[in-house]
Amino acid sequence: QVQLVESGGGLVQAGGSLRLSCAASGSIVRLHAMAWYRQAPGKQRDMVALITNGGSTDYADSVKGRFTISRDNAKNTVYLQMNSLKPEDTAVYYCNALVGINAKNYWGQGTQVTVSS
Repeated sequence: QVQLVESGGGLVQAGGSLRLSCAASGSIVRLHAMAWYRQAPGKQRDMVALITNGGSTDYADSVKGRFTISRDNAKNTVYLQMNSLKPEDTAVYYCNALVGINAKNYWGQGTQVTVSS
């Protein structure tokens, strides 16, 4: 079994910054792509940023130039540095990882990010 534990959420004013972390633990034979998703109340869960195990990245258009995803493969951890935060970034942020030879999909429990105007 694999567990993903997020941390770093909170309340911040517009224009501020937060850094999210997600550590994977458990039976990790191989860790493939890792990603951050977010879900605002009444909306679907959307991908925010993704990073492959080789370091290639992809971002939602709404966060390009403001958010940076990175990972530490030695620690099985992915990070999301969020700068110039806007009220519309308010959501529950979820960590996602593809693990193992079958690339099984795992989710974290989510961490709340609230940006006040």
